[in-house]
Amino acid sequence: MKKIGIIGAGISGLYIANLFKKNPKYQVSIFDKKDSLNLNEGYGVQLSTNCVKFLNEIGFNKLEKNEKFYPEKINFYSKKDQDKICELDISEFNSNDSKYTTLKRSTLINFLKKDLEDLIKTNYSVSKIDQEQEKIKLTFENKETHECDYLIISDGVFSKSRNLVSNKQIQPKYNDTLAIRGMMPPKNIIDKKNILLFLGSNFHHVIYPVSPSGDLNLIAIMKYKLSTEEQKNNSLFSDKSFIQKILKNIPQENKEFFNNLKELKIFPVFVSNNFFEVKNKNIHLIGDAFFAFPPSFAQGASQSIEGAHELFASIENNSNAHFFKNRVNKTKMVNKRSKLNQFAFHLSNPLTVYFRNIFLKKLVKNKMFLESYLGKIYR
Repeated sequence: MKKIGIIGAGISGLYIANLFKKNPKYQVSIFDKKDSLNLNEGYGVQLSTNCVKFLNEIGFNKLEKNEKFYPEKINFYSKKDQDKICELDISEFNSNDSKYTTLKRSTLINFLKKDLEDLIKTNYSVSKIDQEQEKIKLTFENKETHECDYLIISDGVFSKSRNLVSNKQIQPKYNDTLAIRGMMPPKNIIDKKNILLFLGSNFHHVIYPVSPSGDLNLIAIMKYKLSTEEQKNNSLFSDKSFIQKILKNIPQENKEFFNNLKELKIFPVFVSNNFFEVKNKNIHLIGDAFFAFPPSFAQGASQSIEGAHELFASIENNSNAHFFKNRVNKTKMVNKRSKLNQFAFHLSNPLTVYFRNIFLKKLVKNKMFLESYLGKIYR
């Protein structure tokens, strides 16, 4: 029996743990530095069909219908909801059992952990990873140790475990953007059944349903410079005066959407700018620990699940030497689209905005372009 150690109980770590648990050849242990998994945050995630089909392998299709939603379109707007540019039919990429899905992140985490309760150890912060012996040995800050045959690192963009195996060679970079996230009431929203994308000058925001009951998630991305000290000051982003300062910077035409937000959070967006391949072929990175994207392509959760599925298959087929190269190729493709989206969404010059909107109207109807730009990712 092979022992699997997983560091980080986020989406990617929990998903791959479910795959290993189904197979009696593996014994799984999950370690998370937090004292509990946060199931209270109601904000949403988008799951494209490329990962829904993988989630269905562990029973996602049996999740209650009132816990998830299937938007069919992305409606593009220029600043205000009466200024509609065009619409994109994302249902074109659906299959009978795998549909573009939105839901609360807490619902997804709760689904992923329901069969793993006895495998998750909280308050376990790793302090040392010894990879020189035949077995990989983990030492935690509470002085406990654990040995495993395979180590999977999935503890996020600021991965402490990645720092330990890379000697801090890979560090995330501030993306010069802040994310504003919250839940909003459905009143006064022109379309409660689809994804609404509002484009603006150095600012865009997205509203989408996370359940059939009308719960709406809002996330905005704002260009904003932070000093090195501010980037490291986690308490800054919960400071009331700082939050008010940021909210005042929201373009006037968008402010009405932010008046009644619940569970409001503001946080800096950090992204990856390089990859790290661990020399030990039995240690792997997945999720944001592998690579963190700008959020403008809504592929963070989907790529975390897809990458975890690929890693499980490669370990199961004893071909894990190819996992890194294949994942890098797909990640580069998604990253380029994420950067391009953010650039296009944040244009400010009236002339470039005019031409962008013309191109958008044409591109959303061009099947060849959509198959190349979206199909290669979603399928």
